[in-house]
Amino acid sequence: MITGELKSKIDRVWDAFWSGGISNPLEVIEQITYLMFIRRLDDLQKAKENKANRTGLAIEHPIYTAETGRFRWSRFTNEAPETMLALVRDEVFPWLRNLGGENSTYSHHMKDARFTITTSNLLTKVVDMLDEIPLGDRDVKGDLYEYMLGKIATAGHNGQFRTPRHIIRLMVEMTAPGPKDEICDPACGTAGFLVASAEYVSQTHHEALLEPVQRQHFNESMFHGFDFDSTMLRIGSMNMLLHEVESPDIRYRDSLAESAAGEGERYSLILANPPFAGSLDYDATAKDLQAVVKTKKTELLFLALFLRLLKPGGRAAVIVPDGVLFGSTKAHKDLRKILVEDHKLDAVVKLPGGVFKPYAGVSTAILFFTKTNSGGTDNVWFYEVTADGWSLDDKRAPLLEEGKLGPIPVVGELTQAEHEKNNLPDVLRRWQLRNGTEQERGRTEQSFCVPKADIEAQGYDLSLNRYKEVVYEEVEHRTPTEILEELARIEAEIQQGMSELKGMLG
Repeated sequence: MITGELKSKIDRVWDAFWSGGISNPLEVIEQITYLMFIRRLDDLQKAKENKANRTGLAIEHPIYTAETGRFRWSRFTNEAPETMLALVRDEVFPWLRNLGGENSTYSHHMKDARFTITTSNLLTKVVDMLDEIPLGDRDVKGDLYEYMLGKIATAGHNGQFRTPRHIIRLMVEMTAPGPKDEICDPACGTAGFLVASAEYVSQTHHEALLEPVQRQHFNESMFHGFDFDSTMLRIGSMNMLLHEVESPDIRYRDSLAESAAGEGERYSLILANPPFAGSLDYDATAKDLQAVVKTKKTELLFLALFLRLLKPGGRAAVIVPDGVLFGSTKAHKDLRKILVEDHKLDAVVKLPGGVFKPYAGVSTAILFFTKTNSGGTDNVWFYEVTADGWSLDDKRAPLLEEGKLGPIPVVGELTQAEHEKNNLPDVLRRWQLRNGTEQERGRTEQSFCVPKADIEAQGYDLSLNRYKEVVYEEVEHRTPTEILEELARIEAEIQQGMSELKGMLG
């Protein structure tokens, strides 16, 4: 958790960027990210030097040479403001763009990067702020990044909007990535799902990652993200690097336009919140996706893409707009039938309407499914989330103290009153019981299971309200005679009151 004092410092730096003519929030984040990365390189070099001092051996793969030593954060931040600006702009940044060689992850994403801080005053403010942040602390780095990303208060291009961190974490906890998974987000944006997956694997499989082969897989071949926005790619790549994934596969790809043949059946886990931008022209959409489902709707095309990308046995957790659940077009019905009949649809988790405010008011759900190519859907587990821990208006203010938020509260089990403000721990707990006691729950409950035959009978409609049963309170009704007698009594009392009033006035 970052403190209010640190938030205030970030806000002041943000204002300084604005005053300096840089008002695009993505550009602000990009510039701060570059400087965070430069500082991290210096920290890595210090770690290499400490190891060399302990072992008495030469420094392994030094980042800096005798000639580039003055490019280190610890050196140039001690220079006079004007000298520091000239050095970073004219020497450090060109060096950073070419770091690692022509074919490296770094140079690939940095080739079009621009350093747009033009005043020494602004650079000094940003440097001073970053100097006070313990960037060696993974949580602080992550929280800092989340706070900055949270300042993007409007929906982006092509229907993009940021997925709340606690929803990402819920999806990651429910899918439980393992050290051998290959994880993909085909619409990765700032790489929030990949970062959360990396954190989960690091925390839950720490011992496995001590093995050199597994560590190499973690750093080089576990995480894959695609996007067609170069700024998003740079931010996403740097976000992964700042979360200690050394060489993530974050690359340019127009996921719906390019054939998935080269990526087909490659990934064991897909986590995504793809853009719901509306429609694409048929000629702008990959033919192999149109072969799965004939549609122009991006949300349906992304689901078709996920089925193409997953290995048999691979699983997915993806956010979809409500229309996917009950849309009446042939494409909607065909895709839902494919999920239920040809693969294993595991769950539908309905999210409350305000989850994505202030970015968008769209109603959404999370679909969980496993690619089998041979069916396997017996029961589908439904959960209706009515509260996620935050207010569902544009303010999205926390409803509980921090230790009681998210899918795994620090304080342990929530009370019933607290559950009514944060359903996420209950979602996670009941998800793990979906093949056991959840099967016995009635459809009047917040979660329940529906047999495949019932879903088939409803034309593969997946909307929760189609299956949920509402309990009406029993009201004791009076007979018509009793009601008439009551009306007569009231009328008599009115007549008597009128007579008494006339007598008093007479």
